[in-house]
Order: sequence, then structure tokens, then C-alpha cells
Amino acid sequence: MCRNITVLRGLEPPATAEEIEAAATQYVRKVAGISKVSDTTRDAFDAAVAEVAAATTRLLEQLPPRKQPPPTVPPLRRPEVVARIQGRSAG
Repeated sequence: MCRNITVLRGLEPPATAEEIEAAATQYVRKVAGISKVSDTTRDAFDAAVAEVAAATTRLLEQLPPRKQPPPTVPPLRRPEVVARIQGRSAG
């Protein structure tokens, strides 16, 4: 399964727009079978990611609070992932 699709409900602090978009992107990549977006797939891909992210945001807003925190930490909150992203930005 895609690594960025993790439980976002019940996070403290709540899931960020960046975390929701990362999960939406991985979902769309998985169902579309697209690992690298090309010029011919970009519009459809970006529209799908926006729709999935919007639906996910609405879902998280409408669900009641969780009784227990999620069992895993989303990738964007993991120190090694943050360091890797910052390394790409610096280089």
C-alpha cells in the first residue's frame, strides 16, 4: 500500500492540508497506476488530487473525535522524512 496513506483522523495537532494532500496524491497515484505525472496526465491527475483532498477534509471535519490516537505517525511527521524533504530543498 502507498506509504503516505495513513490514518489522519485523531492526530494531535489535527491533520494539516499538506498531510491530506500527500495522502490524496498517493491514493490517486495508486488507483491511476501513475508513478510519474506527465504533461498529458497532469490536468486529470491534479483535479483528482484536489477532489480527493477536499473530500478527505470534509470527512475528517464531520467525523466524531477518535477515542484513541492513530496507531502510526503520518510520514510528514516523521523526523527522517522531514530531514529528507529538507535535504531535497537545500540541494
